[in-house]
Amino acid sequence: MSTRDRSQAAGDRAYQWTKDRILDGRLEGGRLISEGEVAEALRLSRTPVREAFLRLSAEGLLRLYPKRGALIVPVSPNEVHDIAEARIFLERHAIAKVVAAGIHREVAEKMRGVLDEQRAVSLPEHTSRFTQLDREFHATLIAAAGNALFDEFYSGLRDRQLRMVNTALRDNTVRPPIILDEHSRICDLLADGDAEALHTLIGDHIAAVRDEAAH
Repeated sequence: MSTRDRSQAAGDRAYQWTKDRILDGRLEGGRLISEGEVAEALRLSRTPVREAFLRLSAEGLLRLYPKRGALIVPVSPNEVHDIAEARIFLERHAIAKVVAAGIHREVAEKMRGVLDEQRAVSLPEHTSRFTQLDREFHATLIAAAGNALFDEFYSGLRDRQLRMVNTALRDNTVRPPIILDEHSRICDLLADGDAEALHTLIGDHIAAVRDEAAH
């Protein structure tokens, strides 16, 4: 591996290590972190960490302060509400398309497969995995609607969505069982082709997570 390739690999490693911890809440919003802190944890020089911080700053996850470090940008209430509004719109649209196309039973079975994996997750130690499966559950519905532009837009919400749900579930032992129960009801209603009831449930389901994350 060339020196340039090694440098890029080190930067990618610092980027992914830091980003994963921001998204799952191990590095909380409002905390100031330093290049040295990450470099020491990964046994890297500060140069690749600096490059990683620049990438994360461009994504809106860090705010850089020269000679002081980087502030982890908190999830704002406005951002949480915007994400929830976009998700509700897209998922309600997907429900209507899936039911109209007559593929609702097939899609419900795919979503049940993700739900089974989510039920098997041990909490709270694997909250991050639970959250990833939560996103996959909903993304399965969006993908089934067959609109490539909507699918791409929903994929673009991935990082914000993961961070929002992780924020809502942090130290919350009440919400996960409710999420699982609501996911089960979503599958049942979708299998029955009950678009009207799903329209209401999806809105309430996403709004509840929004309210938890906004606190």
